[in-house]
Amino acid sequence: MPDANDMDLVREFARRNSEAAFTELVRRHLNLVYSVARRCTGNDGDAQDVTQAVFIILARKAAGLRERTLLAGWLYETTRFAAARLLRANARRHAREQEAYMQSTLNEADNFAVWEKLSPHLEDAMGKLNAADRALLVLRFYENKSGPEAAALLGIREDAAHKRVARAIEKLRKFFVKRGVTLSGAAIVGAVSANSVQAAPVALVKTISVVAVAKGAAATATTLTLVKGALKIMAWTKMKTAIVVGTGILLAAGTTTVTVNEIQKHDNNQWDNGEISPMPLENGPHIVKIIPAKFPDDGWASFGDGRERIYGTGHTAKELVQVVYASERSRTIFLTALPQGTFDFIANLTSGSSEAMKQLIKEKFGVTGRFAMVETNVLLLIIKNPTADGLKPSISGTSPHYMNALGHWVFTNKPISLLADMLEGQFRIPIIDRTSLTNHYDFNFTWDAYGKKVGNQYPNYPNLEGLKQVLLDQLGLELVPTNMPIEMLVVEKAK
Repeated sequence: MPDANDMDLVREFARRNSEAAFTELVRRHLNLVYSVARRCTGNDGDAQDVTQAVFIILARKAAGLRERTLLAGWLYETTRFAAARLLRANARRHAREQEAYMQSTLNEADNFAVWEKLSPHLEDAMGKLNAADRALLVLRFYENKSGPEAAALLGIREDAAHKRVARAIEKLRKFFVKRGVTLSGAAIVGAVSANSVQAAPVALVKTISVVAVAKGAAATATTLTLVKGALKIMAWTKMKTAIVVGTGILLAAGTTTVTVNEIQKHDNNQWDNGEISPMPLENGPHIVKIIPAKFPDDGWASFGDGRERIYGTGHTAKELVQVVYASERSRTIFLTALPQGTFDFIANLTSGSSEAMKQLIKEKFGVTGRFAMVETNVLLLIIKNPTADGLKPSISGTSPHYMNALGHWVFTNKPISLLADMLEGQFRIPIIDRTSLTNHYDFNFTWDAYGKKVGNQYPNYPNLEGLKQVLLDQLGLELVPTNMPIEMLVVEKAK
């Protein structure tokens, strides 16, 4: 079986549900998937969740993969989709981390020093390439295939592969330069070849194989959410050749100004008629639109990979504004009424999608948003009982992980700031961490999320008082109401 090619193993698994075949696939490609997920998410726990999700998706879609599928490339793309879904759930925290990296400068040095600065945004840079070039670079520098080997796997001439690699590396170099990272193509190649794939935890091979072969039946709620979200993005991306047809409008920031109305002249009525799935974002034509909802509430996404693609379906005007301005509901103030009903929206430009969508919101809804310091009600997370034994400092080397299920939270090797974010999602009010706890911690608690039943109803759902009590009893932490100035998104009538 180790001598079989990837697609033979995929077919064997699809026909006979062979755990041996699937385990061999996991063994071959685990380090690739884990390494990409690790760079995309920034920590081991999230990377393991993404890796688990990717192989569950492979198990579910194995029967539908074409014979000529390059599995390494397919796994790479699927990892990006799954990681994007997870990153959206933690967008504020990850955005802060990546911004810190983006502000750094980098001079050529040894591969390891270069890699430390390069790795946080390598996958964003790879996302700027087309799928064929990405697959080629994955083979050459992630899996360290030779030029002839990569060319043979892709079915192209060796000289053509060499030229495509050179062009792709130059695109990566320009991407990094725009972010203050100055490197030669040779430095990029050396750093990526030496460091892009790292060893995943050995135990993951068996764990992933068992769960994935069962199509995710025993997976955690977090992993299944990733699987569902990534499958949606993959399905929508697959529709790109069947959707809006139009002439390509190049929107070059600083050189050409294209108005929203001009952009909209170049699409047909499929989006408006609700005859298709939501717009894919990978390589679709340029379009900026807000229309009455034709699609179900299937979620939304925003990809900050240099082409700020944004879309959403079945959302209220308030939710739409919060998406475009990247603000949480608990940190948004509406000083004016917005239209009722739900909307589908999309912005898919070479650059400036957020600004174009803000312009369209102003035109259609008559509102604008601005960030300002506003005095408002907040909850301070403080230490009430420092001797509570439920909050335990993490043991060095413990894999980071968390689970946010209804009435059950598990928190392993994570900072208290993440707990504050989770609590804010429950209480729908800004929560400010004043614990001064800077280390990582573990806890595992449950509470009655529904509260006491009255007749056939649960009038106290969600049971926030129960959550506050278990927070105090087990972790020794308390939420104290106060009023203070914090940064808020203020939505008001356009002038």
